[in-house]
Amino acid sequence: MKRPAKDNEFSSRQIGRRALLLGTAQLGVVGVLGWRMRSMQIDQADQFRLLADENRINVRLVPPARGLIFDRNGIPLAENEQNYRVVMVREDAGDVDAVLARLQSIVAIPPENIARAREDMAKLSSFVPVTIAERLSWDDVAKININAPALPGVSAEVGLSRRYPYGADVGHVVGYVGPVSDYDLSQIEDQDPLLQIPRFQIGKTGAENKLEQILRGTAGTKRIEVNALGRVMREIDRQSGEPGRDVQLTLDERLQSYAQARMDGESAAAVVMDLENGDLRAIASAPSFDPNLFVRGISVKDWTGLNEDIYRPLAAKAVQGAYPPGSTFKMVTALAALEMGVISPDETIYCPGYTEVGGSRFHCWKRAGHGNVNFHDSLKYSCDCYYYEVSQRVGIDKMAEFARMFGIGVRHDLPLSAISTGLAPDKAWKTETYGEDWRIGDTVNASIGQGYVLASPLQLAIMTARIATGRMVTPRLVKSIGGVEEPSGLGDVLPVNENMLRRCRASMDSVVNDRRGTGARARIVTAGYEMAGKTGTSQVRRITAEERARGVISNEDLPWERRDHALFVCYAPRENPRFAIAVVVEHGGGGSIAASPIARDIMLQALYDGPPPLDAYPEADRAAIAEQQKRIADRIAQIRPAQDRV
Repeated sequence: MKRPAKDNEFSSRQIGRRALLLGTAQLGVVGVLGWRMRSMQIDQADQFRLLADENRINVRLVPPARGLIFDRNGIPLAENEQNYRVVMVREDAGDVDAVLARLQSIVAIPPENIARAREDMAKLSSFVPVTIAERLSWDDVAKININAPALPGVSAEVGLSRRYPYGADVGHVVGYVGPVSDYDLSQIEDQDPLLQIPRFQIGKTGAENKLEQILRGTAGTKRIEVNALGRVMREIDRQSGEPGRDVQLTLDERLQSYAQARMDGESAAAVVMDLENGDLRAIASAPSFDPNLFVRGISVKDWTGLNEDIYRPLAAKAVQGAYPPGSTFKMVTALAALEMGVISPDETIYCPGYTEVGGSRFHCWKRAGHGNVNFHDSLKYSCDCYYYEVSQRVGIDKMAEFARMFGIGVRHDLPLSAISTGLAPDKAWKTETYGEDWRIGDTVNASIGQGYVLASPLQLAIMTARIATGRMVTPRLVKSIGGVEEPSGLGDVLPVNENMLRRCRASMDSVVNDRRGTGARARIVTAGYEMAGKTGTSQVRRITAEERARGVISNEDLPWERRDHALFVCYAPRENPRFAIAVVVEHGGGGSIAASPIARDIMLQALYDGPPPLDAYPEADRAAIAEQQKRIADRIAQIRPAQDRV
């Protein structure tokens, strides 16, 4: 049926209006899109370009060169050396096991290194390089490069690694570095981003640890281009960081090495202190350990050997050890009594070989007794009964006060691990520690450096330095940082009567230079170099009444670990002192036998700044000393770095 013309005309008008509306809407959408595209491409172009770059470019840290450690004469004690290492990127390797097997057939790599690398691969992303082995030779690097097509994902790199040229001679003082552990991260507050770098090394012990912030430096950065998966495509640029600052210690490496060699075969410690400024010229603990073993990754065999050695080579005895100071403490007791005026220098006390106190007998080391002794003779002969009596007049609190004044029972601030505070006990300490009252017998024991009194070789050296100078000499181990000198440790004048100090020094002089003094075998005969000192023997065990009835068991008849410790403190020259020394020989017996000869030999080495002439020793000792000097020289030559043997 044919529609009327009027209807057709109406329909055409409706379709035209709809088309116009639809076209207008389409033009509006296209206009909005065009406006938005213009805004993004022109008005917001910089913002989106930055976002694109941030997605494409990563910034990574570049470890700085660690600061070096030198001795007082500029000899490097800790340095950086080139370290060739082989790394693997797991995703590029494909069959990791097959590649590692081929790598081991080309270069000898310990199985423990392979195991550690597998652990690292399991923790890290597949595109992060993992170190397989370090300290490769140039020949090994060349072999890896030649066989590169057969070793996908494997490459050789060069970096820096720590090295200690003088090994065990400075192991306890300098310490060593090692990879950051979870424990390290839990103990460090600053959380430097460098610590997150895989296998980044930080100081673990000694000066390396305590001076970590100074030696570490600050990181550099490099900008690298990565793809969407984070895989490195290329390096764009690099900015170097600040290397760590160099540190110069007060140690004299040659004196340090001599002290270590002189104590070879002993479980002992020695500290040498410069009296002009408090500089620690030597801090030796024997036996020692080679810190290079820890940097490279110590083997189970080496670790077991160090831990099971009864001489405890890992212990820095010079600063960590706390020993009863024995008779070396008698100067403190005497000076407290003289300063208080409870005894005069010339007053005598009778020594029958023992003193009755509170119903108990306290014996003198000389069973027959010394007879009447004054202050001077009490030190020269080391009479115990004199100090038993004097201490009761002084009291423990005053003795403790003087002990702290002379450096005992005080923690000295040095960049070393686990420095012992020692112990200068008093009444309050015993009440707080044991909940018991102080007894007069405790005072008597403390007067001769036994009982609760404890001191490290470092503290005994400080005590001796303060007696010798009359000043509050404080120890200094860091001479300069980044070329800037550190403050001197000379200190203020001691609040002690100088006349009493002179009398104490005269008595210490007689200990060594009077033929009847307990330290006479350690005298120096060269005029102007004479030494003053004090012997000491500290009991590890108390002799029982039954043993005394049987004649007392001698140290030589006891197992090594039950023998007495031997101690000796000294300064020289006696007129114008330059150095103070403390030596402790664990279970060495008498101080006059085991400790004083070691101290005398180290003192002469310090005074002469090298091997002393034989005529500095008593004539009867010169043949034995000549053999000893040769033996020590041979030992030092064997361990000294190649550049020093020329």
